[in-house]
Amino acid sequence: MRRKQVDSDRVRAEGQPQLAKELNVPALVAIGVGSTVGAGVYVLVGTVAREHAGPALTISFLIAGIAAALSAFCYAELASRCPSAGSAYHYSYICVGEGVAWLIGWALVLEYTIGGSAVARGISPNLALFFGGPDSLPWILARHQLPWFDIIVDPCAAALVFVVTILLCVGIKESSFAQGVVTVLNACVMIFVIVAGSYIGFQIGWVGYKVSDGYFPYGVNGMLAGSATVFFAYIGFDTVASTAEEVKNPQRDLPLGIGVALAICCALYMAVSIVIVGLVPYFAMDPDTPISSAFAKHGMQWAMYIVTSGAVLALCSTLMGSLLPQPRILMAMARDGLLPSFFSDVNKQTQVPVKSTIVTGICAAALAFAMDVSQLAGMVSVGTLLAFTIVAVSILILRYVPPDEVPLPPSMRESFHLNQECDEEKDRDLLGDGNRNTSQTKDVIVVVESMKDPLIDKRQHKGKMDETKRRKIAAFSIGSVCVGVLILTSSASVTWLPFLPICIGCTIGVLLLLAGLGVLSWIDQDDGRHSFGHSGGFTCPFVPVLPVMCILINTYLLINLGGDTWMRVGIWLLMGVLVYIFYGRTHSSLTDVVYVPVAQADEIYRSSSEYVS
Repeated sequence: MRRKQVDSDRVRAEGQPQLAKELNVPALVAIGVGSTVGAGVYVLVGTVAREHAGPALTISFLIAGIAAALSAFCYAELASRCPSAGSAYHYSYICVGEGVAWLIGWALVLEYTIGGSAVARGISPNLALFFGGPDSLPWILARHQLPWFDIIVDPCAAALVFVVTILLCVGIKESSFAQGVVTVLNACVMIFVIVAGSYIGFQIGWVGYKVSDGYFPYGVNGMLAGSATVFFAYIGFDTVASTAEEVKNPQRDLPLGIGVALAICCALYMAVSIVIVGLVPYFAMDPDTPISSAFAKHGMQWAMYIVTSGAVLALCSTLMGSLLPQPRILMAMARDGLLPSFFSDVNKQTQVPVKSTIVTGICAAALAFAMDVSQLAGMVSVGTLLAFTIVAVSILILRYVPPDEVPLPPSMRESFHLNQECDEEKDRDLLGDGNRNTSQTKDVIVVVESMKDPLIDKRQHKGKMDETKRRKIAAFSIGSVCVGVLILTSSASVTWLPFLPICIGCTIGVLLLLAGLGVLSWIDQDDGRHSFGHSGGFTCPFVPVLPVMCILINTYLLINLGGDTWMRVGIWLLMGVLVYIFYGRTHSSLTDVVYVPVAQADEIYRSSSEYVS
């Protein structure tokens, strides 16, 4: 449960090379859009329209975008208040505790590694279409089955991972510029789909919207099921938060970067879905290549090459977005002592964590080369949804029970004892040491006694008791919300139980959720939130309702990912627990610290800096 200090700049070792502050709003938007808009949208449109939403696919994308915006609001506040590398790992370490932070960081490492490998494996089949067909790549890049092994290797995927790794090692400015170029090209392809598709749609009279089944052929439930599916098309904007330490003006640029990136993605998704669903009836869509086949049906076979190039560009951009955050999370964990210091090294020339980036690239390339990771794709979602959930919980903690004590590193221990000795000396001086005359001593004693007036003491004691009681009530209410959400979503997702137990479980969950939410809405938020971290940034609106909605949506999606996915993730998390027990717990930078009140810590740092100067 030990928590680290918000301002990590204070506790970072002096003289350690820092990450280069090179990113501004356009670069952050390029990283966010590039990491979010993957090739999945070129396939999701057909699958979700055929199986779930029908012509209402646009509404599904809108609802999913609103749900993603809930997490984006929470990320925006924490990123601007705590602008340091590590993203959700960093926030949960500050607000929740070391154990939860370790598991979040460990899950994110798995997410980005498997995500990058899966994306890289998806590039070669799309690239082969430019050479004439699925198996038309040059021999050196084509997929091959190893003799005596049931393994299909993909040299093209591994080569692309190495290229991106080298680009990331060159520097954040260069890699963000390259990702910006690729993202702009991908956006141009999507704009072509929208413009050309609209031209055809007006010519043919939008036949897709004239089906006899109406706008909601699968009902509202089908449309909501489609929203849950396309929600994962919005995963990726959290990559922006992982670059917080490299942003020139994090309080202003990070919230803008996250918000604008998500808005652009939502607008592009909705516009593409409006056009494609209108060109072809939903039941006649090709589930594998819905966009290119829609153009082909109206005599534009050549558009296939443009759409395929868009898919390749989207995959390349997403690959960069998957490999960019992981070295920074490893670096943040190593800085805190939970991983070996090897991962925290920052190259003096390029000012990026080159060693962590190379290790990440080698692991992702090995997976992409030798393993078909499409079966493990669900594990990517677990890491992201866990991060989204814990970030929303951190917002509630920040507002209602922010840390009122901070760890004092060993380097500040001497200042802490000096301050204590100074306070004791001041008290002795105030009461006199026998050298002063009696009248002065009496006057001082009178002043001291008046300061210790029983009424003042009682008022101060009562205020402190009231604040302690409020914090306890707030903590229990946040716990009630989390337990209620877990019971409600679990009961609603278990279909094999009889109706009565499901109904009882849902009722208990709703009561706990509403009770916690009601109390949080009624009591005051903590005044300490104003001085928490860096001030002047974005403030998440509609607290506590918005974070609670975020927790509810993400927990529901987590529970419905399937047993096989959770089995694999469970094994990985168990490995993480063992690593933490045998290494991280004992090597943590918080193993030998003293916790002091926030005001006292500020005074110690201030007096220490004055003494040094």
